[in-house]
Amino acid sequence: MKPSPSEAKIFGAAMKRWREKRGLTQDALAGVAGIASSYLSHIERGEHVPSLTVILKLSMALQILPGDLLSDFTFPTMKKLRLNG
Repeated sequence: MKPSPSEAKIFGAAMKRWREKRGLTQDALAGVAGIASSYLSHIERGEHVPSLTVILKLSMALQILPGDLLSDFTFPTMKKLRLNG
């Protein structure tokens, strides 16, 4: 099932905030995480939602917990998403 656009955009915005907070470029973060910088760009623009493995790689590269990347998904926010298909 493809993620809803709002789901992808929420995650992408959080990803970008953390990257900028760490003072990293997309290329630098992608290099440390071992993913393509073009893929990271798609994630930040809300065009792709990464797999759990990629989320773990990104959180390790940013030196944060994986849950930090998901902290914008509060209960009220999740209620607004159409996660039931």
